[in-house]
Amino acid sequence: MLEQSIADEVEAAIKAGSAQKHLETFRRVTDLFLTSADGFNGEQIELFGDVLERLIRTIELRAIADVSARIALAEMSSQLASVKQAPQAVIRRLAHNEDISVAAPVLTESARLSAEDLVELAQTKSEAHLLAISGRWWLAEIVTDALLARHYPSVSRKLVANPGAKVSTNGFAVLLAQAEHDPELAIETGIRVDLPADIRRQLLRDATEAVRTRLLSRAPPHLFEEIRGAIAAAADGASREMSRVRDFASAKRYVTLLAKNGQLNEGALMSFARQRKYEETVAALAELSRSGIDVIRPLMQSLRDDGLLIPCRVAGLSWETVAAVLDSRFASGNMGPHELATAKSQYAKLTLDNAQRMLRFWQVKATDAPPGVN
Repeated sequence: MLEQSIADEVEAAIKAGSAQKHLETFRRVTDLFLTSADGFNGEQIELFGDVLERLIRTIELRAIADVSARIALAEMSSQLASVKQAPQAVIRRLAHNEDISVAAPVLTESARLSAEDLVELAQTKSEAHLLAISGRWWLAEIVTDALLARHYPSVSRKLVANPGAKVSTNGFAVLLAQAEHDPELAIETGIRVDLPADIRRQLLRDATEAVRTRLLSRAPPHLFEEIRGAIAAAADGASREMSRVRDFASAKRYVTLLAKNGQLNEGALMSFARQRKYEETVAALAELSRSGIDVIRPLMQSLRDDGLLIPCRVAGLSWETVAAVLDSRFASGNMGPHELATAKSQYAKLTLDNAQRMLRFWQVKATDAPPGVN
């Protein structure tokens, strides 16, 4: 029988111990299977699986030091990835290979890997393996949950951009937490068609103005109105929180007294900001930048970060203090590392002359404006 002759040939090749003979036999058996796979029955496929597994085990021992052995395994993985009748045990073995060039083709494409196989791989393999799985044309929620549980940002971004990846409520909760510190992930998550409306509203409520603007520009037509409405509601809610009536009189008196006694400095401002003493932070920054509360307060209320950098530069503040002031604007402090990094870059480029010029302009506008409620 043909199958028996193949088994005998493999046995002889393995006993010969020649690397070249192993690879020649490996390629010959693989080619034979690929050309006839459509006509094989279950028993024949299983036999080929047993034969190929024996060869793979032998070649894997050489693959650590032998480039040609790794190339052969990677070629086989690419060839079998799209074959519906591929031996399941062989596909599993290739998927578990530590070399991503060997594992990636079957991880990305093979239908012979079950959801249970993919969950196990997601729980145990490397980031590169998880990225390969994340690109599959269809993924069940149980698999995406396992992938997201590893908390790799690159995997989360690839998953959320994959329309065939089904995401559970728990999965979206993980994405939402990561999106607080990852603007690109926030945008990709926000335009997901299957994102529940309440989670989309929460994401937009916590997002920066720049993220909201980009998200709206990326919104598909059928989600545009929903996203625009959620952005409007989030912005309105933030405006009400930051614009509520506050009493700056006592804070201003206290800050003036500190200045008079030579105790108002950058350290005092940082202390106010870190303790989220909103009124004292505004009054201290106004004093240190030689402007006024009517100039600083609108900048603190804005969802943009760049305006507040102006008085900070004029006051000669270090970045550490500037970051504390930016973060103090919200009760829970919702600035993530990406937003802070962008603001830090803008602050580094901002010259003192330009900051002083802009602050003088704002002071003139504030003087000319009708009096408002503080």
